[in-house]
Amino acid sequence: MNAKQPRKPMGKAARILISLAVTLVFGLVYFYLSLPALNLQDGNFYTFAFALCLVFVVASLFTSGFRMAPGSGIREYIRFVKTQCLPAGVLMVLLIAVGLIGALISMPIFRAAAYRDLLTVEDGSFNEDIAQISFDKIPTLDRSSAEYLGDRQMGTLSDMVSQFEYSNDSTQINYQGRPVRVAPIAYADLIKWFTNRGDGLPAYVLVDMVTQEAQVVRLPEGQGMKYSFSEPLNRNILRHLRFHYPTYLFDTPQFEIDEAGTPYWIAPRVVKTIGLFGGTDIQGAVLCNAITGECQYYDIADVPTWVDNIYTPTLIMEQYDYHGTLINGFLNSILGQKGVTMTTEGYNYIALNDDVYVYTGVTSANADQSNLGFLLSNQRTKETRFYEAPGATEYAAMASAQGEVQDLKYTATFPLLLNIAGEPTYFIPLKDATELVKSYAMVNVAQYQIVVVAGSVSQCEQAYIEMLSERGIVAEEERPETQISGVVDDIRTAVMDGSTYYFVRLEGGAVYYAISAAENPVSVLLDLGDQVTIDHAVQAGDETASILTAYTLTINGKAAPAEPFVTPTSGQEEPEPNDPTGSDGTATMPIYG
Repeated sequence: MNAKQPRKPMGKAARILISLAVTLVFGLVYFYLSLPALNLQDGNFYTFAFALCLVFVVASLFTSGFRMAPGSGIREYIRFVKTQCLPAGVLMVLLIAVGLIGALISMPIFRAAAYRDLLTVEDGSFNEDIAQISFDKIPTLDRSSAEYLGDRQMGTLSDMVSQFEYSNDSTQINYQGRPVRVAPIAYADLIKWFTNRGDGLPAYVLVDMVTQEAQVVRLPEGQGMKYSFSEPLNRNILRHLRFHYPTYLFDTPQFEIDEAGTPYWIAPRVVKTIGLFGGTDIQGAVLCNAITGECQYYDIADVPTWVDNIYTPTLIMEQYDYHGTLINGFLNSILGQKGVTMTTEGYNYIALNDDVYVYTGVTSANADQSNLGFLLSNQRTKETRFYEAPGATEYAAMASAQGEVQDLKYTATFPLLLNIAGEPTYFIPLKDATELVKSYAMVNVAQYQIVVVAGSVSQCEQAYIEMLSERGIVAEEERPETQISGVVDDIRTAVMDGSTYYFVRLEGGAVYYAISAAENPVSVLLDLGDQVTIDHAVQAGDETASILTAYTLTINGKAAPAEPFVTPTSGQEEPEPNDPTGSDGTATMPIYG
C-alpha cells in the first residue's frame, strides 16, 4: 500500500496571485465604503494605500503557510518573505515619508506669507456698500428655527408621511430674490428606501426666512430625486460624485434649487495650494442634478450666478484667521501679536445683490468683549470686505437683548448686521423654548446699551430709530418714516396667516397702506370718508410700490402701532373689495377685542 504523498507546496506565482486577489477585493470594498480621493493631497489616500500594502503582506504570510518546503530552514523562509513582501514594505515606508514631509512643508511656520495671502481682504464703506434693507428682505429666522418649521410641514405629506422624514440638512440661498432655506426630505429608514427608491424622493422643503412660511414643494410625477445622502448604495451623492471624479477632493455637497425650482447638489472642488496638505481653497464646483444625476464641472469663474454656496463660512473664517494672525509674520502671531486679529466664533448670512454673504465679526487676539469691525464675504466668489465698526461682540449684544426679556426666558439667535439710519446695528430675533421667534431686538454696535425689543420688525425699527434720535445719534430728518393725512377713499380687507389686514387708499392717491387689525385695533373703526393720519416708511426699492407698510394709524386722535405688510404668496387671499357700511349707513365692520 502506497504511503500518502505529501502536498506539493504552492508555487511562488500562485501565492503572489492569491495575495494580489485578496488585496484587490479588500481595496474595492474599502474604496466603496470610504471613498478616498485618488489624490496625493488627500490624507485619506495615504490611509487607503497603506492598508492595501498591509493586507498584501498579511495575505502573503498566510499563503506561505508560514513555512517553505520540507527541510528548508528559517533563513530560506525569511528570504522568501523579503522577496515577496519587500515591494509592499518599501511602498509603506515611502507613504509614511511622503506624508510626514508633506505635512512638514505645509506648516504655517514655514509658509506664513502664503497662508496670509489665501484671502484677499479689501476695506469697505459701510454706508455705501450696505444700504438699508427693505423689511421683505430681512431674515427673521436662524437655522434651527427654520428647520423646526420645515419639520412641522412634513405633515402635509399625508399620503406618504410615514415613508419620509425631514433631513435637517438645510441650505440658505437666494431664491427668486428672497432669502430662503431649502432642504431635501429623506427616507425614513432602510425598508422605506427599498420600497420607494424607484420613484426617488418626491419633494423638498422650502422655508421663507422673512415671512417664516414653510412649504413642502412636490416634484412632478416621475421626477423624484434619485441622488441624495439618504441613498445607501450607488446613488448616494458622495459615491456618485466619487465614481465620476475619482481624483477630485470635494467639500460637503450643499443642496440648492435653481430659479426654476430644480434641485441640485453643489459640490465644491477642494485644492491644497500650500505644500502638500496646506492652504485649503476652492478651485471650482460640480453641479449634480438631484433628479437625473447628471454632473457638470465649472471652474470658479464660470459657476452659474444662481448658485449661492461654494465657499463655506468655515473655510472663509479659517482663511481670514490665517490672514489676521499672520499679517506680520509667524513669530509675531505668537509673541508680540502686533496687529493680530481673528474672527469671532459665530456667523450669519445676509443677502446682497442677489448673492448670499457670510457675516462674521473681527476681534483682537485678546478675544475681549469688543469687535474691531466685521467681514462680509460672498459665498460664490469669495469677494471679501472688512468694515471698521468698533463695538460690542455679537455675544455681548445677544446677552444685552436677552436681558431685556429675561422674564420671558427668550433665547437670542446669532445677530444679523443691518444698516439702520446709517448706524451699524445688530438685528437679533428672540425665540422661545419651542424654537419659534416671538420678538425682535435691535442693538447698536457702537453702544450696545442702546437696545430695543418689539413684537414686529417694523415696530422694532421705529422704536430703535426713536431712541437713536433721542440720544442725538441720528438727526430727526434722517428718520425714514413718512407721514400722510387725508380722507379714506377705499378700504379693502384680506385674511393672511390668521390675521386681518386693512388696505386703505386716501383720496387722490394710488397707494394702499397695509394695516394689521391685530396690532391696530382702531383700524376696525375705519369708514369711508374718515380723516386719518398714517405714518409709514419708504424703504429702498419701494418708491414705486402700490402697497406700503403703515406703522401707526390715527383716527380722531386714536392710534395704535401697525404691523409690517407681508406680500401675499401663492395660496394666500388677495385683498377683496369691502363695503364697511350697511344700507342704512351704520358701521357693519366687525370689532375685534
